[in-house]
Amino acid sequence: MEEVTEEAVEAATYTVKRYPVAPGYRVNVRSGPGTNYSVVKVLAEGVRVPINCQKPGTTVTGPYGTTNLWDNIANGQYVSDAYVNTGSDGYVAVRCS
Repeated sequence: MEEVTEEAVEAATYTVKRYPVAPGYRVNVRSGPGTNYSVVKVLAEGVRVPINCQKPGTTVTGPYGTTNLWDNIANGQYVSDAYVNTGSDGYVAVRCS
């Protein structure tokens, strides 16, 4: 049986897949899952974002369709899934609590 090192467990735990933001868009990052939340920053074109968890919010139409799904990319930072190429119309990460 192969030995699993502590470093390997930590690497697996902290590996989060990054997804590309729609090309040609500077996407607003909001403090919560909806357009009624304040903009905390704007993503540069061509960035890739981690998705820590996802939750429903305001419905938004973007280059990847119309959805009410919002992606948590950092503590207190959400982007509409309509602007993130996840390859899915549904959840690709756990639901935010």
